[in-house]
Amino acid sequence: MPELTRRRVLGSAAALATAAGAQALTAPSASASAARPTADEHHHGGPEAFDEVFRGRRIEGRPVTGGGHHHGGGYAVFIDGVELHVMSNADGSWISVVSHYDPVPTPRAAARAAVVELQGAPLVPFAAN
Repeated sequence: MPELTRRRVLGSAAALATAAGAQALTAPSASASAARPTADEHHHGGPEAFDEVFRGRRIEGRPVTGGGHHHGGGYAVFIDGVELHVMSNADGSWISVVSHYDPVPTPRAAARAAVVELQGAPLVPFAAN
């Protein structure tokens, strides 16, 4: 059996803290809330534009027309002026290139989840093609 060292104990504690933090962030179910309209949706059924500061980062989202942005359902999201690639799923939930495996109910929620995940790091532009 390997010797118990301070490094192993601290490594195990860090892994447990990370796992607990990830569970706390992903606790709400996106699929249950994606089926009903939210405050971020227009009466036409599409996401509403937003512009706010979240955790010190400026997040924006707005419907777009034309261009080559075909996965976002005609919607663009920006963090500090850099586009966050978002995609709408068939069930009405949204994912981003930053939090691809954690669907959320709106593009605003996708932007907020990306800010949390980035932990202060700048968003690097993503080439979709």
